Amino acid sequence: MDRLSNTVRPYAWGSTTAIPALLGVAPTGEPQAEMWMGAHPGAPSRISRAEAPAEQSLTEVIAADPARELGAAAVEKFGPRLPFLLKLLAAGAPLSLQVHPNLDQARAGYADEERRSVPIDAPHRTYKDANHKPELICALTPFAGLCGFRRPLEAAEAMEGLGVDSLKPYADLLRAQPEEAALREVLTAILTADPDEMAETVTAAAAAAERLGGAYAPYARIAHHFPGDAGVIAAMLLNHVRLQPGEALYLGAGVPHAYLDGLGVEIMANSDNVLRCGLTPKHIDVPELLRIVRFEATDPGILRPEASPSGEELYETPVDEFRLSRFDLSPGAAPADLTAATPQILLCTAGAPQAGDLGLAPGESVFVPAGERVHVSGAGTLFRATVVA
Repeated sequence: MDRLSNTVRPYAWGSTTAIPALLGVAPTGEPQAEMWMGAHPGAPSRISRAEAPAEQSLTEVIAADPARELGAAAVEKFGPRLPFLLKLLAAGAPLSLQVHPNLDQARAGYADEERRSVPIDAPHRTYKDANHKPELICALTPFAGLCGFRRPLEAAEAMEGLGVDSLKPYADLLRAQPEEAALREVLTAILTADPDEMAETVTAAAAAAERLGGAYAPYARIAHHFPGDAGVIAAMLLNHVRLQPGEALYLGAGVPHAYLDGLGVEIMANSDNVLRCGLTPKHIDVPELLRIVRFEATDPGILRPEASPSGEELYETPVDEFRLSRFDLSPGAAPADLTAATPQILLCTAGAPQAGDLGLAPGESVFVPAGERVHVSGAGTLFRATVVA
């Protein structure tokens, strides 16, 4: 078992206080958006082992002996790589409105851009790899987000309630068409509108939302961070969700979403494939986006963990690249045996539990190679990330 040294990413939308508060350190004044745990090449975790002369990245350790670190079954199923990335995510401002491709779409899109020699770091490059990116966010604090389309009539009523004349054509379209056609036509119209005209619409809508408050308050806040951005209007097509600590959202392929504020544990398939549809200065590939998005109204489906006799509380998802569960450990309870034939990352979010011989404080984590025996005990909360193999 290896204690992980992890990188905190300073994205502009990050909270300046949430991750420092969890870690028990003083804020720096700079945004601290995400702490990454895993073997993503962009910021892999680092470990120190007695047989190595210096600290190594987890990517290097896995590459040196995939079968030992990941287990034969995981290597056969996912290849010689850790297929998930675990994060602490702290949103102090809205993230971009985005959607992820399914596996077939990612493979086809990546192959196409490779064939056309689109540089991997080009701003207009859409597919950075050939993998899908399902993800799960579990709230550690009250956590707000946007997830999936709401019913067209509900979106029409919300737009009409602002009393902004330039929103009326969108509301009319939402009322006049069947669900899929209505959502597709309105999102297309929003994203292809004249930028100057859209900026005026957003300004008027933001002022009305500020005045009305209540259910409109989130849109005023979004517009404060993204003045004139068409994504402010696109956001009105989506369900607004507020999670309480312990609740989670699963975000599958084609589901538009954005996180607004709060601290959570996020796990995802190890991919960088994101198609943005607003709330960002980055490139928006509208034709490809419209091909990927699932134009159907959905219930966001708030997840609550399923308890087991072992004390493990599992967040059920339909993918194999990751499996997230939680242990609330009580003092004096018998140690829980977490030994598994798959690789694991254990993350402490509260208390001072013990993993094997290692004591963990909030925000600290360990990597457990496949098959290595590990018992956890003490008092606190541990999240367990692994795979289904």
